[in-house]
Amino acid sequence: MITKHIPNTITCLNIASGCAATVFALQGETQLCGMTAYNWAYIFIGIAAVMDFLDGFAARLLHAYSDMGKELDSLCDCVSFGVAPAMLLYATLAPQGGWLPWVAIVIPVAGALRLAKFNIDTRQTTSFIGLPIPANAIFWIGYTAYCHAGFSNLALPYIVVPVVLMESYLMLSELKLFSLKFKTWGWKGNAFRWLLIVTAIVSVIVFGVTGLMWLILAYLLYGIVDNATRSDK
Repeated sequence: MITKHIPNTITCLNIASGCAATVFALQGETQLCGMTAYNWAYIFIGIAAVMDFLDGFAARLLHAYSDMGKELDSLCDCVSFGVAPAMLLYATLAPQGGWLPWVAIVIPVAGALRLAKFNIDTRQTTSFIGLPIPANAIFWIGYTAYCHAGFSNLALPYIVVPVVLMESYLMLSELKLFSLKFKTWGWKGNAFRWLLIVTAIVSVIVFGVTGLMWLILAYLLYGIVDNATRSDK
């Protein structure tokens, strides 16, 4: 009885981290324990991502799958990878005032639709159709980090609005993207997976947190190339 609740407990840690990230995001540049609040938001979104991986891993390891777990996972992901990054963007755009910060609300709306679509789409068992919502969150971490690093042009309406709409569209699109689920550890059949892992390491080392934006753009590019070169498409 205890074992079957372990995956759901981990999933609840996901949403707890997402809620914490949301609170920190809305405090913006406030200094907390030597870091700005938005940096704490990045960390807690990262913790939520780790919990999102571990709950599925625990469910497979313990054979503790359940319909409730599947639905709970989606609800938590909507907060941690939809609402939290949206509030990061909202807080980043808030100093400009007016209507622009409210554009961030489009992100969790599209995220919720993406998760609902994923839950009923039997084609997405080993790969993704549309940008996964955790990848959406990773993109916005990198994007807002760029804004805070002095690239203020990224917060201008004619740039940020199209980016929000494009990211939201990608979550709901029919674009086929590979997952990081390895059946074997060799290069054959996993070339783009290994390439993405290397890209993640290099991007973070070279660019820091802002490199996460380039990582997701690389993921999209690799997915497009993978679709174009696959023999079974």
